[in-house]
Amino acid sequence: MSQAKVGRGLAKAVGIDVDYRAHDEPKEFLDSAAASLQPVADPYYEEEPSLREVVHSLLPTAESTTAYIRSLFPFWSWIFHYNLTWAFGDFIAGVTVGFVVIPQGMAYAILAELPAEYGLYTSFVGFLLYWAFATSKDITIGTVAVLSTLVGTVVQRVQAEYGTDAFPPEMIARGLSIIVGAVLLFIGLVRLGWIVEFIPLVGITSFMTGAAINIAAGQVPALLGISGVKTREATYLVIINTLKALPRAKLDAAMGVSALAMLYIIRLFCNFMARRQPARQKLWFFVSTLRMAFVILLYILISWLVNRHVNWDSSKAKFKILGHVPSGFQVHGAPTMNTDLLSALAPDIPAAIIVAIIEHIAISKSFGRVNNYVIDPSQELVAVGFTNVIGPFLGAYPATGSFSRTAIKSKAGVRTPLAGLWTAVIVLLALYALTSVFFYIPSASLAGLIIHAVGDLITPPNVVYRFWQVSPLEAFVFFATVLLMIFTDLETGIYFAICFSVAVVLVRIAKTRGRFLGRAKIYRVSTAKGNRDSNGKEAIPLTSRDAYLPLDHRDGTNPSVRIDVPYPGVLVYRFSEGFNYINAGHNMDVLTSAVMAETRPTVLNRYSKLGDRPWNDPGPRRGKPIDAEDDRPTLRAIVLDCSAVHGVDVTAMQALIDTRNQLDRHAAPDAVEWHVAGLSSRWTRRAFGAAGFGYPPAKSLEAFGGEERLKTIFSVAATVGRDGHDGEEGTEGIKTGGEKIRVKDEESIVGLDDVDRVSSSIDNRNGSGSTRVRSADGLPVGAAAVQGVNRPWFHIDVTAAVESAVASIEGRQVTGRIQ
Repeated sequence: MSQAKVGRGLAKAVGIDVDYRAHDEPKEFLDSAAASLQPVADPYYEEEPSLREVVHSLLPTAESTTAYIRSLFPFWSWIFHYNLTWAFGDFIAGVTVGFVVIPQGMAYAILAELPAEYGLYTSFVGFLLYWAFATSKDITIGTVAVLSTLVGTVVQRVQAEYGTDAFPPEMIARGLSIIVGAVLLFIGLVRLGWIVEFIPLVGITSFMTGAAINIAAGQVPALLGISGVKTREATYLVIINTLKALPRAKLDAAMGVSALAMLYIIRLFCNFMARRQPARQKLWFFVSTLRMAFVILLYILISWLVNRHVNWDSSKAKFKILGHVPSGFQVHGAPTMNTDLLSALAPDIPAAIIVAIIEHIAISKSFGRVNNYVIDPSQELVAVGFTNVIGPFLGAYPATGSFSRTAIKSKAGVRTPLAGLWTAVIVLLALYALTSVFFYIPSASLAGLIIHAVGDLITPPNVVYRFWQVSPLEAFVFFATVLLMIFTDLETGIYFAICFSVAVVLVRIAKTRGRFLGRAKIYRVSTAKGNRDSNGKEAIPLTSRDAYLPLDHRDGTNPSVRIDVPYPGVLVYRFSEGFNYINAGHNMDVLTSAVMAETRPTVLNRYSKLGDRPWNDPGPRRGKPIDAEDDRPTLRAIVLDCSAVHGVDVTAMQALIDTRNQLDRHAAPDAVEWHVAGLSSRWTRRAFGAAGFGYPPAKSLEAFGGEERLKTIFSVAATVGRDGHDGEEGTEGIKTGGEKIRVKDEESIVGLDDVDRVSSSIDNRNGSGSTRVRSADGLPVGAAAVQGVNRPWFHIDVTAAVESAVASIEGRQVTGRIQ
């Protein structure tokens, strides 16, 4: 016994009717329509997609497996083409970034409540590993301000809840790195990088702006040498408490404020000189890029001159200095991981993952667009995940892409991701040769460096104004997120930005209003010069076509343009934002309300006595007669423009079925034709077909006037011949049975572009079974139906759908089937 028979038997046993559609499909009518098309064009029967096809497409093959493995190591595509020109560009960019990352790494480690050397460990591992997995030549992985601040917040929270002895800061940071890295690595390996698209640009920019303000406010006390201010509180409290503590400012303020001012002065001066001297623009760029290293070295020198007698005891310094930084890698080996640590970190893991994704993917995509290459988000997550998993074995804490260093690396002329190795060498040298120099770094100067770095993360007002121009609601989301982060914390801000943005999208989809379309005659006018007619006047060639535009002109079209209803009793409805369970009810309400307002019931007085009338149809007031002179047309056909519909669900289809049943009762005893245009997905066409759309129901054929007067119009096009050429070559018309058919009269359908309409009508009134085919002039030999003839009410576009509906209605009027 075959599997099909076994399956049918089991279905019958549990009460499943697998042939329910066969009972409703008018098989004889569909066969006759296809036969009528045969002399003109080859019929095409579309096969519905099956689950087996999907499973087969997802099964890995040897080729796809090899491609997947190669995609995990993108450097194989360029490493064998490496040359001296690339090497020189990578060397310059890598060394330049190295001088920037050393002071930044140590400063950001302090934000994470860790010793300064952990920033160097993290930076070294990021630059050492990323290049092998990179799809971006510009981005740099390492310590970043926002993620470091989040790590510091996690460290403080866990220690406050569990005690400082239970989980040291290093243990917390390294454990968080492994967890975040493992999640990102998994997402990347299974190629789910597309989930980053759920985070909107406004959410990213608002979060980065709020985080930058939060970080800058938290560094002001250190900049001024003020102690006793809790910098992990809400930003507004930090600002208030800092202002209250201003009288306690110390000598550190001179080291911090002057360093911050010098950083901005150097940048402004270099930008000014680059504009004044375009030929030396590259020189001034490098001077500006190295300003952080220069300022830190300058203040190290000043600090040494002031504190050279402290004998390596930082507590004796005139102002707070960084202190002892151990040489080399003091932390190595597997980090401690246990269930208690996992439980302690669990509340903050989602926020850390989101921040890591936001910073890295947003930056890499941005620089990919600027430098004309495309990154693979999934592979980038593999790179970040692998770095964060391996990094803790050398003392690293969570790392991701850095905006400021990526911008520097890009402008420095980086050629390949291999430039990161040169940066790793610079960091390694610093770890082993410069740690004694780091002892004298003023903490206030590091605070000034942090404030200067995060200032670039604040979204400029001009960008926010453009948000307002594009989407005022998203501009509101931007300000709401920034304010929320100022009055709460970073985690709340990022969750709000994402959730609110998703909510806005869902509400927009749920409350989207479809549009009712009408027909406008569009003329295309050429403005080319030099075309003169016989009288010497400018000749303007005109071509025209039908276009379907919203009747209410709410799409911005000229209100004075004339738009006509396609045909009395024919409504064309366009879905604007897809058709799914979120907006199905709203769309159907709009459609039903318009039908009831624009058309009248076919039978005006269908209830013989008052008691037969349903409660929700009260009819006219007592004493008032029924309006027998209602000049509104009856409902004859509905055309659904589904060009924006790429998938449907059960809820949406059930709502459409219910609406069809309701409108069928409104038009009874006549029947309503439902034509669907623009379905581009096979699965969506299958869903519509399963719900009884795409063909006239067999039980309603009599209401449509029977097979003899129900017209169908097919769209046909030239086919590709066996020799690779299309069917037009060397032909003048349509060949059938050794003769050419050229029919052109008042019932012919005019072709549009390269698709022609073929109207077929079946006339069996005399029992002769004769078939009359009318076609557009000049159809090519070898023409075929564009879409399946077994679904004649699925159309390639709205024009074809309206033509088919009108042709069918006019055929039914001949027999008097329409009242």
